[in-house]
Amino acid sequence: METSKVYFTDFRARPGTNLLKKLEKLIRTAGIDNIDFEDKFVAIKIHFGEPGNLSFLRPNYAKVVADVVKSLGGRPFLTDCNTLYVGGRKHALEHIDTAYLNGFSPFSTGCNVIIADGLKGTDDVEVPVEGGELCKTALIGRAVMDADIFISLTHFKGHESTGFGGCIKNVGMGCGSRAGKMAQHSSGKPEVKERKCRKCHACAKICAHSAISFDGTDGKARIDHNKCVGCGRCLGACNFDAIHNANGSANADLNKKMAEYTKAVVDGRPAFHISLVMDVSPFCDCHAENDAPIIPDVGMFASFDPVALDQACADAANAMPAVRASRLGDLMDTAEFVDQGDHFKNTNPETDWEVQLSHAETLGLGTRQYELVSVK
Repeated sequence: METSKVYFTDFRARPGTNLLKKLEKLIRTAGIDNIDFEDKFVAIKIHFGEPGNLSFLRPNYAKVVADVVKSLGGRPFLTDCNTLYVGGRKHALEHIDTAYLNGFSPFSTGCNVIIADGLKGTDDVEVPVEGGELCKTALIGRAVMDADIFISLTHFKGHESTGFGGCIKNVGMGCGSRAGKMAQHSSGKPEVKERKCRKCHACAKICAHSAISFDGTDGKARIDHNKCVGCGRCLGACNFDAIHNANGSANADLNKKMAEYTKAVVDGRPAFHISLVMDVSPFCDCHAENDAPIIPDVGMFASFDPVALDQACADAANAMPAVRASRLGDLMDTAEFVDQGDHFKNTNPETDWEVQLSHAETLGLGTRQYELVSVK
């Protein structure tokens, strides 16, 4: 496969410009204007952020993308699918309220918000996955599949199960309906290391399926695998590393399934991808909080190739120094720390983000070989 181009601009904004102008210049230079948008419905996939979390992308960035699409004759809408877990986005009414709370209204972004899998997360389309190893079909939110053109606008950050949450995570997991998310998470279900459990109940509070109880004689956490869907939220909620994934292949399977779901979303229509590597928190924006960034801000990236984009973002992030006053810094200061030469693997040691990119490359979704083009 030929090398793909990934376009990059930093976060420096000297007099005469600003970050919004730089983002517009970036995506136009990367070739978004070459897509025929005239009278086309355009899905802009973004994470609206969980209430209490402040590391999600500002709506100002979404407005830039929407305005460019409209200038080219397109009909943009912002979209995401409902979640599996407790929070502010598990059905469309709460999800839209959350989007508005975090600034994503038609007045601030210039386009409407549509929750792709409907009111209760059941409005999906079964889409074939060409070459899928673990998923022969994918359950994707209907509004995503009804769009003529697909654009992803991603906040690139860490993730407790997949290493990082980049373009493939935003598209593959994000565009899955509630049933699609469950199918992706079903490979592995976490267990409790009882000697580390502090009985704080943080894991039970985050579980949407009442799968965690504390009714044993020792009062420590128990996970009922008959109720657990394997979403992994409890892994991030536990501050004491008392919850782990006992299935060694679970995270690898999740990474592969996300790549397969991404292929289902983008196959057969124009797609363009944008990632902002900033506020790189150790966990997903699905948390109702955000910890300090593990690295300094890097910049904005854009490409037609989601695989090359994620690889370029990961390489740029790993070239940055670690922020010592962060989860990563805390781990680096422990006696048990083993440096894996990768900020994301060091932050969440049971993860391996390279699995998703290798599998995506095998699927023909893109290439990990890229040429980085700097846009001033």
